[in-house]
Amino acid sequence: METTVELKQYLKALRLSPLLDTLPERVVYAKGNKLTHLEFMELILSDEVQRRDQGALTRRLQSARVSHDQVMERFDWDAKITFDRDLLKGLIGLDWIERKENAILTGPVGVGKTFIANALAHVACRRNKSVVIIKAAQMFKNLYAARADNSLDKELIRLIAPSLLVIDDFGLEKLTPEQAHDFYEIVSERYERKSTIITSNRHITEWVKLFDDSILANSALDRLAHNAHQMIIEGESYRKKKGTMKTIM
Repeated sequence: METTVELKQYLKALRLSPLLDTLPERVVYAKGNKLTHLEFMELILSDEVQRRDQGALTRRLQSARVSHDQVMERFDWDAKITFDRDLLKGLIGLDWIERKENAILTGPVGVGKTFIANALAHVACRRNKSVVIIKAAQMFKNLYAARADNSLDKELIRLIAPSLLVIDDFGLEKLTPEQAHDFYEIVSERYERKSTIITSNRHITEWVKLFDDSILANSALDRLAHNAHQMIIEGESYRKKKGTMKTIM
């Protein structure tokens, strides 16, 4: 099939130019299967919807900075770690995000907390959810810089707005007064409006010690933990295991 100049112009005006890539083969398919005009139209429009959905997913994944290697399909369910398997399976369903609930993943270094958080974020992106993933240290660094160039409100909105915010490696260091205040504001603004995943090497009972102000700490943590699914992961560190193997080799 040879497309006319007029057809190309019409598709371009309607922002449907990508249809030209698959149109010839679709015409052949339609003739071979004796599709009606309406069936043919439905077929090519379905192609365009799928292309746009895939493009939107790609943009969400890029915006969220989700690791493409850390997806649920690659999770090792036979790994030598212990955790609540039923809870994880429930989290994969994402009903908790619809209910604006949180998830807290704690455990020692290297047991897969970040992997699971990224994998859940990937699932959320595939379900048309807006997602932001960020290391806690980088988050506080960005907020500190935002104060210097008067863009603090913009940076806070970027963290408050998404359907799912993943804060990775929280609690490695004690919070400064500014960091504690920013953390409280983010948590309180997202409370019962959005969902948050936090990973930490420290159990949540140890988080109060990270704040100088115990009242602020308890206010933030009460909101965060009130409707949170808490998963404790225990076992041997993958990174430690890999390091040992390199030494032996």
